[in-house]
Amino acid sequence: MPSDVIALPLYMDFGATFMFSITGAMFAIRRHYDWVGLFALALCSGLGGGLLRDGLFIQDGAPAAMRHAGYLWAVLGGCLAAGLFHQLVGKFDQVFLYVDALGLGAYSVVGATKAYGGGLALPAVIVIGVVNAVGGSLIRDVLVSAEPHIFKPGQFYVVAALTGTCTYVVLTAALHLPLQVSAWIAIAVTFAARMLSIYFNWRTDSILPPPEAVNPNRD
Repeated sequence: MPSDVIALPLYMDFGATFMFSITGAMFAIRRHYDWVGLFALALCSGLGGGLLRDGLFIQDGAPAAMRHAGYLWAVLGGCLAAGLFHQLVGKFDQVFLYVDALGLGAYSVVGATKAYGGGLALPAVIVIGVVNAVGGSLIRDVLVSAEPHIFKPGQFYVVAALTGTCTYVVLTAALHLPLQVSAWIAIAVTFAARMLSIYFNWRTDSILPPPEAVNPNRD
């Protein structure tokens, strides 16, 4: 692995923050929250994964989101886009599946890249890439007292992030492709895995079948 700190263009990070902030804000709007709730959920959705990455794993000073004003501007932009145009935005749920899938891929490679820069081992790079991608939605669900959807059986989400992150690690560490080339390929792989799982309804299964499946005739 390269010993110097490697970095992707900031527009990838800011773009993912903006997209995830909109999804968090729309979540708040559909729960009939006010602007305070909207901002809180947009903030944790947009920056939660990065705060977990920097605060728990990398621990190299203040989190990146607190050192560069662009992250908070991206969150504010997502808040305004959703809050002011939510009626228009709400009509494009299908579009936001694409937006969310792109954000998932972007945050996977951003997290993995920052882990590379921190000199962490490859397994840790993969873990941090996934945490960076899904950590915001985990924090959001905890804040609203909802069972985290990433823990439940369903269409590929964590699996898509894991697939993209592993692709990124293989391309950079094993094949030594240029960083940005690897990043775009990994984002495309994550996006494809997520969208194919939706289109074909590919789903993860619970380890144990639900009680009603075990005894369907039970009153």
